[in-house]
Amino acid sequence: MSTETLVGVVGAGVMGTGIAQCLAQSGIPVVVVESDATAIARAQRELRSALRLAALLGRGARGTTLEAVSGRIRWSADLAELSDASFVIESVTERIDLKREIFGALDRHCPPGTIFATGTSAVPVADLAARTNRPDRVLGLHFMNPAPLTEVVEVITGAQTAPGALARALALLDALGKQGIVVGDGPGFVINRILMLCIAEAAEVTATGVDADTVDALFEGCLGHRMGPLRTADLIGLDNVLDTLTVLRETTGDDRYRVPGPLADLVAAGRFGRKTGGGFHDYA
Repeated sequence: MSTETLVGVVGAGVMGTGIAQCLAQSGIPVVVVESDATAIARAQRELRSALRLAALLGRGARGTTLEAVSGRIRWSADLAELSDASFVIESVTERIDLKREIFGALDRHCPPGTIFATGTSAVPVADLAARTNRPDRVLGLHFMNPAPLTEVVEVITGAQTAPGALARALALLDALGKQGIVVGDGPGFVINRILMLCIAEAAEVTATGVDADTVDALFEGCLGHRMGPLRTADLIGLDNVLDTLTVLRETTGDDRYRVPGPLADLVAAGRFGRKTGGGFHDYA
């Protein structure tokens, strides 16, 4: 059982909102910090819808009402609101400079004992830990989308991450009903180091005349994947996939992590996947 008394979440996008939902449903008070008022309003609407759906499906703790869960979440535009947080999970856009800036700011606002976890898809933990005076209390918690429905989290330890910090992170995940699988640090860690190559190649194949339905049907039917690589990309968000590929190419120098033309074209057209109603596939 987690001993965290207040957990901060920085970023009210799809992942940040989902993580906040997991925490609140588990009885943990949360402060979500987001500078964009429009994003906060959207996140609050989506959270209410998600909580109603969770109640209909019988998910979440028994005997807890939508109002009780929502009441555990406080929304703010000010990082100073995290001055009492014992654990903070960063979940902002996959931009290295932005994440570096946030970790430096968190280090100034939070007590020395606060644990910082990055939800990054690809940025090495050591890079972000170096922006703080507490590298021993920095690690990665790579939640999968949708966070409330996935049971496993990729946990990344940096070279200086202390055993105590890791223990607290694993205890927090256990309180959320999730299993943490611990891996070492490095660009993309394990999942995205492999997955992003697959998505990029699958996107390139569509440029040869093979449609997305065929690509995914082969992975699902022949290999038993629950979703093919292009449906997976649509679920992640094609804008996020593009940003992750860019970070991986910058941090590894490996040209295999190029952004394929078909993916770049979809993002430029505002087709980010499920969240916009269409990406490689169309969604009603």
